[in-house]
Amino acid sequence: MALFIASLNSGSNGNCYYIGNDKEAVLVDAGISCRETEKRMKQLGLQMDKVKAIFISHEHTDHIKAIPVLAEKYNLNVHITKSTLSNGRINLEKRLVKSFTAYEPVNIGGISVTAFPKYHDAIDPHSFIISFGGINVGVLTDIGSGCEHVVKNFKKCHAAFLEANYDEMMLENGRYPVYLKNRIRGGQGHLSNNQALEIFKTHRPTFMSHLLLSHLSKDNNSPDLVKQLFEAHANGVEIIVASRYEASRVYSITKGLLEKIPARKSMAAPVQQMSLF
Repeated sequence: MALFIASLNSGSNGNCYYIGNDKEAVLVDAGISCRETEKRMKQLGLQMDKVKAIFISHEHTDHIKAIPVLAEKYNLNVHITKSTLSNGRINLEKRLVKSFTAYEPVNIGGISVTAFPKYHDAIDPHSFIISFGGINVGVLTDIGSGCEHVVKNFKKCHAAFLEANYDEMMLENGRYPVYLKNRIRGGQGHLSNNQALEIFKTHRPTFMSHLLLSHLSKDNNSPDLVKQLFEAHANGVEIIVASRYEASRVYSITKGLLEKIPARKSMAAPVQQMSLF
């Protein structure tokens, strides 16, 4: 048994994560266009007909942009809280809307998806644990702090997409106005590299094999910097930086020996999109 995971895009220009087994898959967030989602999945050898549902973390544009087109084209249920749907002003057919409740698992074929609350400046934000055959993959991005929900669920993960949004010195010395800097680092915004590293060092389980550093700021972080920071403490965990410009490889997550599945490198162009951060 295995879960196959990939970041299709990760950053303020759009977020979309693929998690699936041999038969079915889910997307967490749909923040790049339907066309770009299809293109990147094809480049990775992933099939859209295996995707059975989309789970939405919160209503910011970089997480919801493609929902109406993608869901209606492929007849996908969108699992989203009522307040997120309303606040995001998402125009979606009612038959495709499925609500969820924190810590109540939703079964998609053999896959189980469990949402849990997080701190972020959105109306009703959630992160997710996706499970299959005793394997757990976490999607923990857009989190303002490493709260008890984050810690409890990170400890379960064989692999995780974990936010490392900004380097504290780069943010402090950067061009952003003070109010935006304070919003990002104020406990309802994003995790810094050091905050994410503390979660990783303190709470990672012994069986974790892959960590995909996600939602890096274009202006306030460096992929090389954060990769070096985490690799110094990896202790056998493979550290991957999820790009804001292209898809990652597909990774096979199992309970035993883990292998990385080669895939053609995406040459997709950046997706232009406005975002809070």
